[in-house]
Order: sequence, then C-alpha cells, then structure tokens
Amino acid sequence: MADKNLFTDKVKITIKSGDGGDGMNSFKSFKGKPACGPDGGDGGNGGNVFIVADENVNDLLSFRYISKYFAGDGERGGSNKCFGKCGNDVVIKVPLGTVVKDYETDTVICDMFADGEKRLVAEGGRGGKGNVRFTTSRRHAPNFAQKGEKTQPHVLVLELKVIADVGIIGFPNVGKSTLLSKISAAKPKIANYHFTTLSPNLGVVRYYDESFVAADIPGLIEGAADGAGLGHDFLKHIERTRMLVHVVDISGAEGRDPVEDFKKINEELKGYSKKLAALPQVIALNKCDIYGADENVKAFKKKYGKKYKIFTLTAVNGGGAEELIGGVFGILQTLPPVSRVESDESFTYRKSGNLGFEIYMDGEVFVVVGDLVDMLCRNVVLNDPDSMAYFQKILREKGVISKLKEMGIKEKDVVSIGEVEFEFIP
Repeated sequence: MADKNLFTDKVKITIKSGDGGDGMNSFKSFKGKPACGPDGGDGGNGGNVFIVADENVNDLLSFRYISKYFAGDGERGGSNKCFGKCGNDVVIKVPLGTVVKDYETDTVICDMFADGEKRLVAEGGRGGKGNVRFTTSRRHAPNFAQKGEKTQPHVLVLELKVIADVGIIGFPNVGKSTLLSKISAAKPKIANYHFTTLSPNLGVVRYYDESFVAADIPGLIEGAADGAGLGHDFLKHIERTRMLVHVVDISGAEGRDPVEDFKKINEELKGYSKKLAALPQVIALNKCDIYGADENVKAFKKKYGKKYKIFTLTAVNGGGAEELIGGVFGILQTLPPVSRVESDESFTYRKSGNLGFEIYMDGEVFVVVGDLVDMLCRNVVLNDPDSMAYFQKILREKGVISKLKEMGIKEKDVVSIGEVEFEFIP
C-alpha cells in the first residue's frame, strides 16, 4: 500500500469524454392510423472533461488511486421528437501550478495557474440526429437515423510545478526549512538530519503592506542535475521562481567546505537549466552563531561579496531574517512576475467535424479510409433506399467521387468503404 504521506507531483491519468447518444428512428402512430410520419428525436451530447485549478488541493496524490475519469454518455433520442439526455461532465480538480500535457505528443495543453481557472480538455461527442431531421420535400418518411459520435480515451500527464516568487535552495540540513518558518507562517517539518523536507513547502512572507511567496525546496545533492537522489523532482519546482535565496551552512560543522557547497549547487542548477542558473540569487550564510563561523564568513565574503548580496543569519532564532526579507523584496520589485508555462491554448480533444478521408490501392481495389468513412458506417442503412441515397450524396459532396476519378478509376472497378464493397458506376 502506498504511503499516504508521500508527496506526488507527477502522474498519468486517462480521460474520456462521453459518446453522443444515437438519434431515434421512429414514426407516429395512432389507433387506426399506423404511420403518421417520422417523429424520432436527437440523441444527447456526451459529457465534457474539464480541469479546474483549486487552491485547496496540495498535490497529485489522489490521482495515484483514481486514474480514470470518464464523462457520461449521451442518451438515445426518444419518440415524439424527444431529445436524449446529455451526459454528465467530469471536473478534475488539480493544485495551482499543475502543467497538463498530452502523453503521446508531449504537447503542453494548459498551465493551471490561478485559483478557479477552468479548461475544457475533451469535448463530448455530438448526439445523432433523429429521423425527423432527414425529412425533405421529396423524402417524407426517412427510415434511418444518425448514430451518435464516438470518442476515444486519451492519456494526460499532470506535473506540478510550484508557483513561488522565491525559491530557497541549498544542501540538505543547512537550515532552509528553519528559515522559512521564521520569515513566514509556514510550519515545515524540521529536524537535525538530512532530507527532513521531502516536498516543497510554501510560505507567504509579509513585508510591511506587501507580501511574496517563498518555497523551501528539498535539499539538493551533487549529481542532482543528472537525476541523482530526487534531483530532477526537486529542481523542476524552482523552474518558475523569480529569484533564489541560496542558504549556505557557513559553520562547516558537518565537515563540508561552504565555498565548495555553494559551487556545487550552482553547478547543478547550470547542469539542469541555463535559465535556472541565470536567476537572480542572494546568499544567506546560516549558523553564524557557531564557533569558528566568523572566519568562514570573512573568507566567503571576500570571494563572492562583489558578485552577490550576502546576508548573515542565525535562522534558529530569526537573527538577520528582517534584513534578508528587505533585500529580497527590493530585488523582486525589479523582476517580472511569475510566468506561465507556454501552452497550446487551442488544444482540445474534440470531434472537429472535419471529415477527412484517404484513398489507397489494395491490389485492384480502391480503399477509402478516414473519419468520413467512420461517420458513414455509423449512419448508413444498406437496405434502405433513402439511406443509400444519402450515402451517395455525401460521397459526391465530400469529393470522394472526384478523387477516385483523379486516381483513374474505371467503370466496374471495386471500391471498399468500411465493410461495404461496390462496383463503381460513373
């Protein structure tokens, strides 16, 4: 059984919009008058699939247990021109910052950025027309109805990327969570061992009447950019931050060199993304109250003081936090806001109505395939003259006959459309 406390930030789910309901083929009848004209109603449309951003959802854990989201099918049309009921929609709630991708093409469908944002990702199939819709001045009693459109399941990838103004980074156990707890109301888990933080923690930092969001990113290790440990899982959460606060354990109490720690983390950032490495960065030298830290602070400032803003902290009691907040806020004022991941805003799984077709040769047989063929197979009744007349009309209107002539078809050549084969008669 999966650990309920395990943070989940990437999942695959299967969605399917509802099939359209079939149109009804029926005729009015009264006592003594058995056939009084067609009265078959249309089928209902299939349900849609929506994705909604919800600030009350924290991660994607629930999708590990429920991974299939199918909308309701439309109901069949009824007699007396009654419409079938439309299928129920499915609404999938995701955390803010969830990027939705098509699994097969890796196309970014949307970035669920703001609370309440709603996106249609799969459109339900249209309901079929009842036989009353096919009456004309010459066709008074059509004995066929249209089938509803069928839809296909699709696989989506949901990936959570934290939305924060500031990312707090550094090696494990350098005091990132402690710092976040002192500068915001967040209450992350804190303990004196590596990887206390297993998921990003967010906190709102107040600065007079203003505020910004800071994220405590789980500790990085050497090789993170190559996927060591949970490197890629952690690094992706700072991709959309505006700036970084790099926390360094300046005490060297764990036997590590602060300068080397700083270099290694920046190398990992550069190895993962040049854009990430180019983010504005301030340095927070933590654990300055430990014996021997003063010398390390002097050496660190001498090496990096001209390139970076450096703040000294005693995060355990909040020492230096106010100066850090002021410095970070000043830099944020010069930076553009958090940006969305670029997406294809027009992307929706839908039955577009663009009934295309292709024709290829199988020996001496002309084979017609495509969405147009699927539609005809659903709607044509072979033993009904009116339905066959409709079939021939569609072939002419959609250019199938013209294309066959271009390919050199001759009289009595065989044409295959779906499960139907017939001899061509010009």
